[in-house]
Amino acid sequence: MMKFRFRRPGNDPQREKLKLELFAFSKTVEHGFPNQPSSLAHDPKLHLMAIATKSGAVKIYGTPGVEFTGLHREAATVTQMHFLPGQGRLLSLLDDNTMHLWEVNQRNSYSHLEEIRSCTLPGRPGFDCANAPPSITRITVIMLKSGCDLACLGTEGGGVYFLHLPSLQLLDDQTLFQDEVLQGVPDDYKCGKALGPVESLREHPADPDKILIGYSRGLVLLWGQRARYVENLFLGNQQLESLSWERSSRTFVSSHSDGGYMVWPVNGVRSKSQPLTSSIPYGPFPCKAINKILWRTSETGSPFVIFSGGMPRASYGDRHCITIMQGKAQVTLDFTSRVIDFFTVHNIDPEQEYDNPRALLVLVEEELVAVDLQTPGWPAITPPYLAPLHSSAITCSYHISNVPVKLWERLTCAGKQQNPPHSPVDWPINGGKNLAPEPVQKGLLLTGHEDGTVRFWDASGVSLKPLYKLTTANIFQTEADHGEVFPQCGEEEWPPFHKVGCFDPYSDDPRLGIQKISMCKYSSRLVVAGTAGQVLVMELNDEKSEQKINLSSVDLLQDREGFTWKGHDRLTPKSGLVSFAPGFQPSFLVQCLPPAAVTAVSLHTEWQLVAFGTSHGFGIFDYCRQQSVLARCTLHPNDSLAMEGPLSRVKSLKKSLRQSFRRIRKSRVSGKKRLSPSSPASKVQEANAQLAEQDGPREVEVTPVQRRIEPRSPDDSLSGVVRCLYFADTFLRDATHHGPTMWAGTNAGSVYAYALEVPSREKWTEKSAEAVLGKEIQLMHRAPVVSIAVLDGRGNPLPEPLEVSRDLAKAPEMQGSHSVLIISEEQFKVFTLPKVSAKTKFKLTAHEGSRVRKLGLMNFPSVASDDYSENCLVCLTNLGDIHIFTIPGLRPQMRYDCIRKEDISGIASCVFTRTGQGFYLISPSEFERFSLSARNITEPHCVVAWEGPRDHLSPVTSLCNNSQGSPKMNQANGTHKVQSKADSSWLGGTDGMLEDFQLALSQTPLDSPNSSADITLDTTGDMTVEDVKDYLPAFSVEQQAKALHRSLMRQKLAPRQRMRYSERSVLKNILKKAREDIPELGA
Repeated sequence: MMKFRFRRPGNDPQREKLKLELFAFSKTVEHGFPNQPSSLAHDPKLHLMAIATKSGAVKIYGTPGVEFTGLHREAATVTQMHFLPGQGRLLSLLDDNTMHLWEVNQRNSYSHLEEIRSCTLPGRPGFDCANAPPSITRITVIMLKSGCDLACLGTEGGGVYFLHLPSLQLLDDQTLFQDEVLQGVPDDYKCGKALGPVESLREHPADPDKILIGYSRGLVLLWGQRARYVENLFLGNQQLESLSWERSSRTFVSSHSDGGYMVWPVNGVRSKSQPLTSSIPYGPFPCKAINKILWRTSETGSPFVIFSGGMPRASYGDRHCITIMQGKAQVTLDFTSRVIDFFTVHNIDPEQEYDNPRALLVLVEEELVAVDLQTPGWPAITPPYLAPLHSSAITCSYHISNVPVKLWERLTCAGKQQNPPHSPVDWPINGGKNLAPEPVQKGLLLTGHEDGTVRFWDASGVSLKPLYKLTTANIFQTEADHGEVFPQCGEEEWPPFHKVGCFDPYSDDPRLGIQKISMCKYSSRLVVAGTAGQVLVMELNDEKSEQKINLSSVDLLQDREGFTWKGHDRLTPKSGLVSFAPGFQPSFLVQCLPPAAVTAVSLHTEWQLVAFGTSHGFGIFDYCRQQSVLARCTLHPNDSLAMEGPLSRVKSLKKSLRQSFRRIRKSRVSGKKRLSPSSPASKVQEANAQLAEQDGPREVEVTPVQRRIEPRSPDDSLSGVVRCLYFADTFLRDATHHGPTMWAGTNAGSVYAYALEVPSREKWTEKSAEAVLGKEIQLMHRAPVVSIAVLDGRGNPLPEPLEVSRDLAKAPEMQGSHSVLIISEEQFKVFTLPKVSAKTKFKLTAHEGSRVRKLGLMNFPSVASDDYSENCLVCLTNLGDIHIFTIPGLRPQMRYDCIRKEDISGIASCVFTRTGQGFYLISPSEFERFSLSARNITEPHCVVAWEGPRDHLSPVTSLCNNSQGSPKMNQANGTHKVQSKADSSWLGGTDGMLEDFQLALSQTPLDSPNSSADITLDTTGDMTVEDVKDYLPAFSVEQQAKALHRSLMRQKLAPRQRMRYSERSVLKNILKKAREDIPELGA
């Protein structure tokens, strides 16, 4: 018998080249506020600011568009950060007591951030490391000398260590231990106790050789570093928290744990000084500690005293406050989250007499707040970035591409009118230069929130800027009056609180939460649907108005018997006239009954129809004539859970456990039944398998092994949930007449197609719209239908409403036959219209073992030609990977790993744009932006120029440093990295060794989780003599060879490659290249 070997057809080289011109995956920038910030730093010379987080991420910000992101190799909390002013370098301290030096370098004309060196403070000499307490050398405070060549490290053991910069080498001969300090302390102050940890270090403003050292117990001393001599002693009787010099260096101020601060004189001779003044600002009752204090002089009058904490324990101990005092003027800034750190932007020129602070920047746990200190009243400054997206929890997202200029201007104008008065001064953090071109198109990102607000964000560039906020709570009667502003305290009230910031996570009514958003950018119409079944149709108005809320209720149960709603009540709209500010104003309110959460919504402004769906059914409403067009119930008789709602008060733990055990028992029974080959279920699966083999893809000759898909029961709970709604002008009744249609898909795999009778413009007021059921499709696998789209005769998606009539898009092809693309969680299927016969399908779950979570139809333009583009289907699965398919052929094109499969909230929050990009939440306060297009990429392109010459530093461990080729260097969530060609050549790639290494890496896709291509082999390019002199003492060539050899051996290499990559051959090639480039090394 002759055996034939069937092979898959080879890849088309032309198609593979075209794919590279169309598709490219990269994570580009993170929008929003860093999650769980832990430290703050400021470079007064380069005008940069850095924020670090508890996950080890470091983010540097300058002028809008200048952003850098780095990630420590250790997932540890960054407790402190300090810039080396003017050098573009940053020193960070982690809670594992390691210090790391970061550097802003230039590559390919753009700046990037990379970690250069790291070190750990060793134990104290003479101590047994095994028995010594681990905290004795734990660093509590870091101070950089003004020359940026030395870092002073205060520890918990009371010692002060000195670290050379930028080499991070410890200077043992200069270490100051507490024993040496105690020799100059009076005996009556010792009392047999230690001085405690070092709490604060401050350099003398006029003499860099002198350091002010403060200990936790209250002792402060002025130490002469060169002479190793105590010049002044300041004996405090309260636990010390922080120190701050006055600019003239004649006095300094100390803050303490009792909520007070003291001003101390500094004399020229050795003495034991007493404080000039001592004050407890919010006394006399017990107060909390003043954690940090700043003293800034001003030529306009009294100095500024700025401190955090110090509030009365009993009355306001739970408040998060910073106090600003200047003479008799005092204000207490009240924040809604804990204060992390703060700094002032002031004059640093040593020849100037005054500090003259211009701004105060405060980092709190949930936002960044800036205060103008030059304008009377100290108003807030609006940050151009770092907006707190989670000021109320995000519940849904919606993106609009290519926004018309007129709509953009109207939204911007409405947003300016609703914002409270802010400072007119420019943003003080303006370092670096943004080299990114102005975006060609404007993009809007809309976020729905738990408190009933919809926020409009400028998503055109790197910085996500707030444009406008829509509030829906003022339409309904709630327990709290949402129109009132937070009351500001009067002059006679004490403390003088002033609420700042916009973070307010509390919602007065959970029913206000926004569930779905739909908007037409051409007619400025907006539909907002909420948790209590409310559907708001809104229109953009440039003027204030007072109007009555028009309400219409739609019963989706259609008087079915046996169903009783046990969930929350509906929201009651306000009666009478309601005033609305310029912006989006409600034109109509549709209330679904029962008031369940809205699960799908669709708007067609050309036909003036809105469709909405819940867990009970769906409806169509004519908002022009203000009447219901259709109401259809989709409930199954066993859909009991659909009647309880997400906020049901009758749910109990006992009932939930009972239902869980029933499902487990049911699955076990069904599993036993499947063991019988003669069972009906087995026969159904066998028939389905045979049918799947017959309907397999034509281009594949051998059907791949398919995973078994568990059959879904038709009476599963929540099967009536409406998942998607879609309006289309297509052929539904016959092949010659096209007209308006509406499609609905449910959780049970059912698709309903309705033919709509929409009157013409002339008869709009005479005749009402009607809906007639045209088709009803039931998918055999009964998987939830997540999306529906109609394709025209050319296979392109239909244009948006009003897009063709306004000559903004080509008219769809109406001569050829249309097709409908129905996407379920398990497969994609194309049906011809109007016969609804299967044309093409792709079984995602059977082939990939995953389920669809998010869908998008995108247009991918080519980077090689302006005239060529392709429309593709993009889907995100429950495993976090993204698949790209052609339409209508449904041929797989690319697959990328995007989100970790454990990140369920990130997958659920993903939203695609029409231009090949997307967003998803990596934390409650941050959106990760990614691009699938090789042409449309939004990423930072910026440069930072440091002052004067700077020694070049090579990474001490280049195998582990975190540098990438793209402007966004690292991902804070560590899900994907981009490798550049420049990073793949180490020491020139001698004898073609690394070309083979690159080939070995290329066998594993870069976006595979098994890929090791994110190991950076070089960040220096061609090496020089200075590089080697700086490099070899800390990390020898032999060590480099061993490290590289270990890294290579971890890869999946062929035996011949492993022989070539022996440790000896690696060392030989490194030395050979070094001798060629650096003759000074000799033999």
